[in-house]
Amino acid sequence: MDTNTKLVFNSVITSFFTFQLLFYFISFWFSAKVSPGFNRLSYEKKIEWNSRVGSTCHSLVVGLFGLYILVFDEVAKADPLWGDSSLVKVNISIATGYLISDLLILILYWKVIGDKYFIIHHCAALYAYYFVLSDGVLAYIGNFRLLAELSSPFVNQRWFFEALKYPKFSKANVINGILMTVVFFIVRIVPIPPFYSYIYSLLGTEAYIRLGFLIQCSWISTCVVLDVMNVMWMIKITKGCIKVISLIRQEKAKSSLQNGKLD
Repeated sequence: MDTNTKLVFNSVITSFFTFQLLFYFISFWFSAKVSPGFNRLSYEKKIEWNSRVGSTCHSLVVGLFGLYILVFDEVAKADPLWGDSSLVKVNISIATGYLISDLLILILYWKVIGDKYFIIHHCAALYAYYFVLSDGVLAYIGNFRLLAELSSPFVNQRWFFEALKYPKFSKANVINGILMTVVFFIVRIVPIPPFYSYIYSLLGTEAYIRLGFLIQCSWISTCVVLDVMNVMWMIKITKGCIKVISLIRQEKAKSSLQNGKLD
């Protein structure tokens, strides 16, 4: 086993067991400490809570690490298709370990947190990451796609607020909802046109042809599947955000009318 293979294997295994430990032990203890409301949740809610804690931790780690790589890793930037970056492999190995861990949790607790779209998302991502880790190709592209994870903490926080029964119109809930919509749009939707424009610009180039037909098709088809899901989620999030803003305006209008009558 060469050095790169050991690095990938150790990173995946460490990531997998870290997220398993986080789900089964650390989250229970930490959540009870920082949020008294956690202890009042049902068993089913606690399962999903711990799953989302893992999701948030994973998103922050790979998202922020991905930003660092995007800016400072010259190996990946110099050759987006063939630059074999050790930093990218570590980041994608962390993501791979998390996805395998989360898939296992989804299957074991399917009646509680099972979601077919998450299964599709995780399997598509794992299939794409396989080529980066095994063949050392598309490192820059793989890392760039990980930046989409930066929206997940806001999505999870929205669920935490709901589980703790925060009022929908509470300041914290509204601010998080707006940030969730904006960040989701910036990291998952805005990059879609330039990303596929970049793919189009590579068609027929020597570097692209060297990838081979399997990797070419797998890379593009995986990205299409993930982006279709991102668009679906964006539509759902936007509708929710517009609904909340409309209800807030209605409440303000009612309040103003009542105040006018009282005066």
